[in-house]
Amino acid sequence: MHPLVFHPRPTTKNEFDKFEQPLLLEAGRPASDKTLPFDIRVLKDGTLVGISMSGEHLFLQQSEVDALLTDPSGLPPRRRADMAARFFLPNHGRNVGKERLLAARRAAKHETVTSGPSLHIIVPTLQCGHTCQYCQVSRAQTDAGFSMSPAMLDSACDRVWESNADDLTVEFQGGDPLVRFDLIVRAVDKLTHLNHEGRRRIRFVVASTLHQLTQEMCEYFRIKGVVLSTSLDGPEHLHNRNRPVPGRDSFRRTVEGIRLARQHVGEHAVSALMTTTRASLAYPEEIVDEYVRQGFPEIFLRPLSVYGFAKRNLTRIGYSREEFQGFYDRALARIMWWNGRGVALREVYMSVVMNKLLSTFDAGYVDLQSESGTGASVLVYNYDGWVYPSDEARMLVETGDTSLRMGRVTDSLEHLLSCSTGQRMRQASEAAAVDCIACAYRHYCAPNPVDSQAQFGRPDVPAHETEHCLRHQWLFDTAFALLHAAAPDMEETFHDWARPNAMAEASCDR
Repeated sequence: MHPLVFHPRPTTKNEFDKFEQPLLLEAGRPASDKTLPFDIRVLKDGTLVGISMSGEHLFLQQSEVDALLTDPSGLPPRRRADMAARFFLPNHGRNVGKERLLAARRAAKHETVTSGPSLHIIVPTLQCGHTCQYCQVSRAQTDAGFSMSPAMLDSACDRVWESNADDLTVEFQGGDPLVRFDLIVRAVDKLTHLNHEGRRRIRFVVASTLHQLTQEMCEYFRIKGVVLSTSLDGPEHLHNRNRPVPGRDSFRRTVEGIRLARQHVGEHAVSALMTTTRASLAYPEEIVDEYVRQGFPEIFLRPLSVYGFAKRNLTRIGYSREEFQGFYDRALARIMWWNGRGVALREVYMSVVMNKLLSTFDAGYVDLQSESGTGASVLVYNYDGWVYPSDEARMLVETGDTSLRMGRVTDSLEHLLSCSTGQRMRQASEAAAVDCIACAYRHYCAPNPVDSQAQFGRPDVPAHETEHCLRHQWLFDTAFALLHAAAPDMEETFHDWARPNAMAEASCDR
């Protein structure tokens, strides 16, 4: 049975005060003649979470829901004022200023989708020394045919510069982009030169194993303000198993790279994330403890992405959604345990969700943009010159699915953004979102057509049937349960996590 849900439906884009009210089936009563601008989600323990059209929430008592349905004037003045401030009370057009404020709040939540492509992923090479079973792309050991030409890289930089976004993140992925450090230098120098007047804020990120990192590279990154991101899957035995190299010393070499980067680029110049495999499930506490041991302030507990080559290895490294949830719950409890002992450790996935629930401004995490940011807020320039609407879309090519190509890197950005692939993705997202109107969390996320394409072979599968939807409904439920039960100091920690953070801008895979 579906949870109790009130779902407002705007009749036009400019009318926020006219909604249809469904029957309250589980409350056992008919709908009121009045219309209400909020939804209700019932958590597992019976807690009622109200979510308004601005995306703000309140934990409600059943008596308060009854009052909202019948006569809100009977509520205590302070509580009624709080509800009004969070847009829980119908406005009925009486206050134009309040309508404009609601529109502004909603616009702020969608700014990362409407401001133009802000995340640009450049894949200079597929060369990499690792043979990870969960890697979504092939690993090329030689340069022939698996690296960008200088001219191709220049075209990618031209497309980046054509974006209207004021804040740009340029992320180099692979393979391992440090294998072609020369191409990184070429791109950073070109974009820095184009931005010589400083009109834009450009953030450069290199996602690497750090095995090829040298002091010379660090000096360049320090001067240019380039930051690094790496993968650390946990303690040594687990990392070496998940990320094998011929010398069986992947962990040692990655940790040495982290230390080198901190010493010569900056203490906070390198971040890390992990990918959960079947082998990881038994070690949630040990994984968290390793991040504390290595001095990281953040950890990203990522589930396995079932794209490309990783999909072929699911029988060896895959697991059920319930198994990941159990792993995540234990790891998150360990993170909170460390926070309670004065060690500030932030879980990035939960911080993205908390940002959705608690912040006026969206952090721009591409997998949860509403509407879908596919082909609008992120572009991927592959080593072979093809352009894709997301990193996951280029990974589908590894299993023979080329349907999500947007065009060539030599095409103008205007042409790429108006291509049939982008239009098809947006139409698929809209079609898949039909059922989302009945979901209390629709203000926080949107269907992921690329994920649907990977899972079902078509981009427009109803959202509630996809792994993307089921996983994030569980994450939102988990976040609200944590907020409802949190002591004041932990609630303050969650608000701190919710602040927009640069690491939440990208969904990175290495």
